[in-house]
Amino acid sequence: MDTILTVSGLTKHYPGFTLDHVSFSVPGGSIMGLIGENGAGKSTTIKALLGLVRPDEGSAAFWGQDLAAAPRLKEDLGVVFDGGSFYETLTPAQVGSILRHAYSQWDDGLYRSYLERFAVPAQKEIKGLSKGMKAKLSIAAALSHRPRLLILDEATSGLDPVMRDDILDVFLDFVQDEEHSILMSSHISADLEKVADYITFIHAGRVLFTRAKDELRYQWGVLRCGAALFGQLKPQEMLAWRREDYQWDVLVPDKEQARRAHPGAVVDDATIDEIMLLYVKGECVQ
Repeated sequence: MDTILTVSGLTKHYPGFTLDHVSFSVPGGSIMGLIGENGAGKSTTIKALLGLVRPDEGSAAFWGQDLAAAPRLKEDLGVVFDGGSFYETLTPAQVGSILRHAYSQWDDGLYRSYLERFAVPAQKEIKGLSKGMKAKLSIAAALSHRPRLLILDEATSGLDPVMRDDILDVFLDFVQDEEHSILMSSHISADLEKVADYITFIHAGRVLFTRAKDELRYQWGVLRCGAALFGQLKPQEMLAWRREDYQWDVLVPDKEQARRAHPGAVVDDATIDEIMLLYVKGECVQ
């Protein structure tokens, strides 16, 4: 698969926070989930790779090219930020009329079909729409100029579970070939567990890991044990750990191996939420 987006060493210094040499890549035909607690640097990463904030170091390449040097690439990017970005006095129909002149590949029929599918009223002013309706409008607009890469920053956060599931199906359809990809920042782990192919975890401005989602789901696990067994664990058996009231929760890279090696311990599947919690609230193997 060709690499659609390569992020290399993005760094941005702010008072009290540094985005610290963030690097990852998004292959064609894939969905990359970007996770991390609030303030970890997810939105800053997205803004820096899009050139909306100027990084102090590092770069981002789209299809091997710099966005500033090849502005035509913006035609191939669909971007959705949490909260929307359209004037509140416009209607969705007027948004379509404006965007028709902004994008050479704009598809009026596709836009109308998304508005109908998402039940977004075309003639109602945006200020009268709910947060979820505004999110659906932004997603419809981003898809309707037929981009090759969608970049979504908490784009589904205002949607109810039924509509989120419908939107996620749209995203899965979007990446069915190797020509399209999605970079998707979200704090809703269930969404990423459904659609993501890869997960990049940012904590305190740094990338802790990029892994295939299936590795996290099917190989990683959480071993729950007492102090005696915890003291016997080898460093290579652990990724992170946290002490609870009466037990230790240990993130392990191979849950089947852990079950064989420690038959008296409970080893559960690891969810994305648990992985984040153990890395952020616990201790990590250096």
